Amino acid sequence: MLKLSKKADYGLIALRHLAMHQPGASARAIPGRYGLPLALLSKVLQRLARKSLLGPVQGTTGGYRLARDPSRIGALEVILAIDGPVTLAPCFDKRGRCMRSPRCAVRGPLRSLHQGILQLLGGIMIVELLEQPEDQMVRTRTASLGPTGNLRHAHRGPRAAPRSGNEKADLPG
Repeated sequence: MLKLSKKADYGLIALRHLAMHQPGASARAIPGRYGLPLALLSKVLQRLARKSLLGPVQGTTGGYRLARDPSRIGALEVILAIDGPVTLAPCFDKRGRCMRSPRCAVRGPLRSLHQGILQLLGGIMIVELLEQPEDQMVRTRTASLGPTGNLRHAHRGPRAAPRSGNEKADLPG
């Protein structure tokens, strides 16, 4: 199953929030709004800032702002900044090449599928994530919090068990 990491999911949520609250927002406002863990989100925001997707907001409240217009930041760029290369199958290397080339009967179709997924993700811009009303996103995310305030499952649907930071969240679609 093709999945986004929890960190990439949180990064997309954070960039969407920052796009809605330009010119910038406090990093502490995001976890409270969407039920995300502050420590993990802080690491994600720092990584996005190192990759020049976010810039600092100076002042007493501080925070982050998008480094460029949300219509020029693609979902794939965010995912690559957080998780590194996207691979479709375990036999693909970091560049999406089949490591079993001569013997792989589905190498060509998988390569085409991989390229299609990359093009799809590259074509989704942060500005497009603004099309879903924020109150619906917040209500769904908050409803997934357990009694201790910890995330029970991703905002896209129920999970059988809590996940660690290394597991992946389902891609939409």
